[in-house]
Amino acid sequence: MIFSISALVLFGALLALLMRFRAVGAGAAVVALLFGFYLARSDAAPSVDQIMSALRGAIPSSGK
Repeated sequence: MIFSISALVLFGALLALLMRFRAVGAGAAVVALLFGFYLARSDAAPSVDQIMSALRGAIPSSGK
């Protein structure tokens, strides 16, 4: 759960930066948000969660 919240903050900040530097417009940002929302509610959500967990496990942790 902690990773999900961290990923949410990371991707939210990335989307905000893209909007700030005009790399993506407001319409594209809304589409990205809606895509994420509907993806989370779809049957693909567990697969995406497994992929993100595998990626998190592949990143070496420091200090532990």
